[in-house]
Amino acid sequence: MENIVLESLKGRRSIRKYKQEPIKKEELEAILEAGTYAPTGMGKQAPLMVAVTNPDTVTLLSKLNAQVMNGTQDPFYGAPVVIVVFGNGESNNCVQDASCVMSNLLNAAHALNIGSCWINRAKEVFESDEGKALKKQWGIPEHYIGVANCILGYIDGPYPKAKERKEDYIRIIE
Repeated sequence: MENIVLESLKGRRSIRKYKQEPIKKEELEAILEAGTYAPTGMGKQAPLMVAVTNPDTVTLLSKLNAQVMNGTQDPFYGAPVVIVVFGNGESNNCVQDASCVMSNLLNAAHALNIGSCWINRAKEVFESDEGKALKKQWGIPEHYIGVANCILGYIDGPYPKAKERKEDYIRIIE
């Protein structure tokens, strides 16, 4: 069966090497808009996205993320943009809703030939004193928790090939 959406989903890869060139504003806005169309529990649209394009703030977020792992390497792989996705901690669907937003962001980026990768540890970063200060500065209510980081940028290097799919990935029960 041929379908452009299915082919796009099968073609997306996590990118771990980026050019330092910032992505275009209209591309970022389109990716963020796609995030707003993610399914959410009861249609409440509870997650929040914070797009960070300021290089100093991206560097700070990278440093804080690396500290969670007791490391110093850049966990954002040099990406010039980070979208932090927060979930509403008062919602039973907090992580699920934010994860759906992340999926839309990753797939929208791919559709625009923008590299992306899901980076964990947002929860730990925004539980730290520096992370709490950033949330306050950004006007994010205290009950929102960091769920994930979507890094974005133009790909620097060859596009990764897909790994072989596992044979027991799918089970159909009739």
